[in-house]
Parts: sequence; C-alpha cells; structure tokens
Amino acid sequence: MCRLQIITVMGLALAAPVLASPPAAVAPGASATTASLPKVRQQLKRNQGEVKRLEREVARQESDSKQAGERLQQQDREIEELRQKLLELQASHPTGPR
Repeated sequence: MCRLQIITVMGLALAAPVLASPPAAVAPGASATTASLPKVRQQLKRNQGEVKRLEREVARQESDSKQAGERLQQQDREIEELRQKLLELQASHPTGPR
C-alpha cells in the first residue's frame, strides 16, 4: 500500500508542471485547449514512462531488500548453530587448573 501511495504522489508531482503551466501562444481562431492538447499528451506520455521506471526501481529495491533480509536470517541461524556447538564443546571439555 505504501508503494502505491509513493507512486501516486510521484505521478502527481510529475504531472503538476504540465497542469500548472500557462497555455502556449495560440494562432487566432484556435482555442488554447486545442493547441496545448498535443503538448499535454506528450508530457503525459513522458510522465507515464517515468512512473513505470519508478515502479520498476521500487520493485527492484524491494526484491533486493527481501534478499538481504533472507541472507541476514540465514547468517543468524548459522551463528546460533555455531554458538550451540561451542557450548557443547565447552561442556564436554571442561578446563580445569593446570
């Protein structure tokens, strides 16, 4: 859910300049909306591409994070096994005065 919110905010942030920019100069007889529509579509296409790129990047980072977490859990298990072996060795060979 957090990822979707981040992507939505990024999409809005990318689209804001297009929506906020004043319309370009228009030839007499043409409406401002008609003249700016191709530019808006072009900007929208760029923004959609950027959103897709950001979605891929987020997915890659989530995957990397998950793999790192799994590696850490495996290392924790190995450390615990080594601790248990050390305790067993210490218990089976008590060190006394020499």
